[in-house]
Amino acid sequence: MRYKVADDPTLAIKKYGEYLYDNLVIFAPSVEEFGGGVSSEAIVEFIDDGGNVLMTGGSNTGEALKDIASDCGFEADEEGTFVIDHMNFDTKDEGHHTLVVAEAANLVASPYIIGSSKSPILYRGVGLVTDSSNPLVIDILSGSSTSYSHNPLDPITSYPHATGLNTLLIAGLQARNNARVVFSGSLELFSDNFISALVERSTGGAAEQSGNAELARSLSAWCFHQTGVIRVDKTEHSLVGADSAPEYYTVKEECVYSVTMSELVKGEWVPFMGQDVQMEFVRIDPFTRQMMVNSAGKLTARFIIPDVYGVFQFKVNHNRLGLTRVAT
Repeated sequence: MRYKVADDPTLAIKKYGEYLYDNLVIFAPSVEEFGGGVSSEAIVEFIDDGGNVLMTGGSNTGEALKDIASDCGFEADEEGTFVIDHMNFDTKDEGHHTLVVAEAANLVASPYIIGSSKSPILYRGVGLVTDSSNPLVIDILSGSSTSYSHNPLDPITSYPHATGLNTLLIAGLQARNNARVVFSGSLELFSDNFISALVERSTGGAAEQSGNAELARSLSAWCFHQTGVIRVDKTEHSLVGADSAPEYYTVKEECVYSVTMSELVKGEWVPFMGQDVQMEFVRIDPFTRQMMVNSAGKLTARFIIPDVYGVFQFKVNHNRLGLTRVAT
């Protein structure tokens, strides 16, 4: 791991046409322009080429990060704004209700991304919105129904940038090439103060340890492809009872198709135990689609070749929230 100041004149992510890093962490919310040969366009290109980025904004999010976020499908509110929640804030708040307590129930329903913690999250930062028409964007953590994004020092004279459950605190992206981006609107979410803090709700109740530490670990592990990564190791097809594939199949014959898949767990590849993988037998459109039976990572489907002549393909296209996309 290497640490660099965002405006370091020697900053570079590529040398001799090769990337120097697989992952980038950008904890420089207010940066307006990167140093060296790095630019917003270069980081977007890094993502397009399969790199992963974890970055944080804030109430003073600079144009450099806003440009990257915009290309990834999310948008941060204007300078000076915070997420405000008059019903869900911590007692340590200084009076503007910007020290928001976000409940674990508002996290995306994927343990691959957010882990298993059920503790509340402390958050102070800018509000985000995402493009609802973009299927690659993930709303990782949203505000409550009483939250909104605005400058706490200004009167509200127009409709806020984001309100209610549309107010996002953390957004993510998994691109079609499986590159991952996580954008938190709060740098403080990752700070020692918030990680070690006790959450004391304004509505009362017992103080409890914040879930920031667990969430930070889970987000970084997912973003950097340490969790939620699967692959196809092997594919096979044959007639039922045969050991190898025939030269061609004839209509009404019974065929068996199998796929061996693995999942990366704690740095080691282990059999993937998912039970919702489907296969298709395709000639332009699928003529057969069925669920595969998983036996210790080997997924199998048996079916009758349809009574239609033509060139067919066996296909698996597995796309589930929090997991890398795999296709055969």
